[in-house]
Amino acid sequence: MSTPWLSLSVAYVLMGAGFVGVGLASALDTAHPRRWGNAAFWGLLGVLVAGADLLPAAVTGAAVLVLALLAGFGAIGRGPERATGVDAEAEAARLGHALFRPALLLPLVTVGAALALPAITLGERPLVDPKQATLLGLTLACLIALADAHRLTGAPPRLALEQTRGLLDAIGWAALLPLLLAVLGAVFTAAGVGDTLAGLVRAVVPADSRFLLVLVYALGMAGFTMIMGNAFAAFPVITAGIGLPLLVEGHGAHAAPLAAIGMLAGYCGTLMTPMAANFNIVPVALLDLKDPYAVIRMQIGTALPLLAVNVLLLWWLALP
Repeated sequence: MSTPWLSLSVAYVLMGAGFVGVGLASALDTAHPRRWGNAAFWGLLGVLVAGADLLPAAVTGAAVLVLALLAGFGAIGRGPERATGVDAEAEAARLGHALFRPALLLPLVTVGAALALPAITLGERPLVDPKQATLLGLTLACLIALADAHRLTGAPPRLALEQTRGLLDAIGWAALLPLLLAVLGAVFTAAGVGDTLAGLVRAVVPADSRFLLVLVYALGMAGFTMIMGNAFAAFPVITAGIGLPLLVEGHGAHAAPLAAIGMLAGYCGTLMTPMAANFNIVPVALLDLKDPYAVIRMQIGTALPLLAVNVLLLWWLALP
């Protein structure tokens, strides 16, 4: 295939620019007690996201260590509440349900772009690589939703950066957990954890028992997600260890529904574990809840039935 006009580098540059903007905004906030730590952390992260491919591996590794040291030694943190000049309750009453429009644009534009972009060619070159269409579609959706939110509310563009900075200040380094855990899952897969897991499953579960293999796959996704804290870390390990060799190759399972529904089974584990700190622990801190596991307790009643439904969907849709 010819080289596409657009690649994921576009998305990474935009994302990196956003982080650099947050870092600059932190550096300019003289009232922030940890402004230089925040500026260094988010600014350095932005440089890595935007241009890591251009940096020597040793430099990238050293920068990651600096990020870990900044977070580990408490150099980053929340600053004082900043006045936005916007009456949130009055704006909510004025805009009503139209407030949901930018949020709804995200999935709609992403799906539409993922379907349409691979079919577009300019000259003899495709616009995007079909394998990257979804992520580029998500990037486009974020830009459109941001523009729509600006048009809808009339708020100045700088307010989006300020609100982003406030949210990242509140979440802190935990905002990077999905990225870090996805990388950890890839490391586990490269280390052969999936092969070891497949051997254990073959020793316990009969190879001709399709339903038990589906059950182990779904429960494995949820259980490993609970251990790792994110389905992105569990997916490559469990899919490489159970899904591909035992279900796809062993029983001819359809890879697309197996992967998609398996990921949903992993998300059920996300709802039930404190290891998913950015989902289940950070909200407790933001809302000043007394019970550190209040979010998890509320979600278990949804997670378990949903996991059972995912098992049945895997059985009905993934297996021929």
